[in-house]
Amino acid sequence: MAVYDLEEQERLDELKAWWTRWGNSAMTLVIVVCAVIIGVQGWRWWTAKQTEEAATLYAALSQAARESNLPKAKDAAAQLADKFSGTGYAPRAALVLAKLQFDAKDRAAAKAQLQWVIDRASETELKEIARYRMAVLLLDDKQYDEALRLLDAKHGEPFAAVYADLRGDALTAAGRPAEARAAYQTALAKFDVKSPYRNFVQVKMDAVPAAIAQSGSTAVPATPAAAGPAPRPASAPPSTPAAGVLKQ
Repeated sequence: MAVYDLEEQERLDELKAWWTRWGNSAMTLVIVVCAVIIGVQGWRWWTAKQTEEAATLYAALSQAARESNLPKAKDAAAQLADKFSGTGYAPRAALVLAKLQFDAKDRAAAKAQLQWVIDRASETELKEIARYRMAVLLLDDKQYDEALRLLDAKHGEPFAAVYADLRGDALTAAGRPAEARAAYQTALAKFDVKSPYRNFVQVKMDAVPAAIAQSGSTAVPATPAAAGPAPRPASAPPSTPAAGVLKQ
């Protein structure tokens, strides 16, 4: 028994020596690990709470949009932008509100919402949607250079066809037929061959006389077909992955 007592005493002495040397560091490590675990759990709880509150506000905004209740939609969107700008709901709310403001003929407010998405959204696709819609408004306002600047920005392949199509409209309206035909040709190449919208793009391209386009003339012929881009039919949206979100 004495031998065993001696061995146990030696182990205790070794443990005491180890604790004297490393005890503070071990306690610090334990505290840090516990703090990290608590921090991660707290962050998850806070993020979930933020997401839940943002989702509730977005649901209220969606309901307001269905009812065409602009004041209620503005309030919900403002809260999302102010308190939950880091969530995916805020830029989506801005896109919805921009549509409502456009319908209410408040183009300046609609542009402000779209610009917010362009500047603040973290999702590239939402930025590209906002740029496209902003370009539509700029084209309507005859701000062709600004519209083209947005359309020339880098964008994903799913948006290539609709961007090129709208670019052709802007170039036609700006009196640059050769470039307009090239843009329409790009759009035709990018649209799915089964898309009914391809025929509409073809009509617009055919409305720009090839002879003038080849000569590089910047003068627009005095014919009804070449006076500007054909109107966009609501019944034939582009058959692209972006079609649903780009439709106004």
